[in-house]
Amino acid sequence: MLDSVLFDLDGTLLDTADDFLAIIHSMRQDRGLPDSPLHLIRSTVSDGSAGMLCAAFSITPEHADFAGLRDDFLERYQRQLAVHTRPFPGVPELLDWLDAEGLPWGVVTNKMSCFSIPLLEAVGLSTRCASLVCPDQVTHGKPHPEPLLKACAEMGVDPARSVFVGDHLRDIQAGQAAGMRTVAALYGYLPAGDDPQLWNASYSIENAAALRPWLEQQRTKEFSHV
Repeated sequence: MLDSVLFDLDGTLLDTADDFLAIIHSMRQDRGLPDSPLHLIRSTVSDGSAGMLCAAFSITPEHADFAGLRDDFLERYQRQLAVHTRPFPGVPELLDWLDAEGLPWGVVTNKMSCFSIPLLEAVGLSTRCASLVCPDQVTHGKPHPEPLLKACAEMGVDPARSVFVGDHLRDIQAGQAAGMRTVAALYGYLPAGDDPQLWNASYSIENAAALRPWLEQQRTKEFSHV
C-alpha cells in the first residue's frame, strides 16, 4: 500500500540550476571573470552554496574570500530565487495525479526554510504541499532519517508505506534509514563521477513522468523493506 510521497527539492521537484547559474555569472562578472559552465554548477547544486562557490571560484571553504562570497551569493539568491526556477518536466502532472488520488505529498530538503518557503510560494506549490521539512527545523539533516520521519508525522502517515524521491545518495540513505522505499531521480543534479546504481534505491527514474506507473503498482502491494 502507499500512504504518501516525499520529494527532495532542488534537482528532484524543482529545476533551480539556472537561477544559481545566473547568480554565479553575475558574481564572476562583477569580479572581471568569465562565466562558469552550466554543467559545473548543476553537478554541485546538491552540495549547496559552498559546493557551487568552491567549484565556480576554485577555492575551498577555508579560503579567506569564501565567507564574503557566500554572503554575497545568499543575498543575491534571496532577491532572485525563482526567476528561472520551474518544476522539472512531468512534475506538474505527477503532483496533479497525487492530489486527485488523495495521496499527500511533501518536501524534505537541506535548503534552509528562509529560501525553501518563499521558493515553493513563488512556484505555486506551498498550499498544496502537505509538509515541508528544512534543516533548521530538525536536529539532523539528511542523510539522517529525522526530517523524513518528521514529515511523515506531520502528514499522519506511516513511513513504511511512504516513498522518498531524491537525486543524491544522502536522499536514498535517509529514506532507507527511515524505513521507506526510495526512488533515485536520475534527471537531477548528480555529482560528477557518482554512480546511482550503487545507491541501492528501490527504483530509478529517468524523468518525473516515469514515477507515476511505479507508484500505481505500489498502491496494490504491501511494502517490504528494501
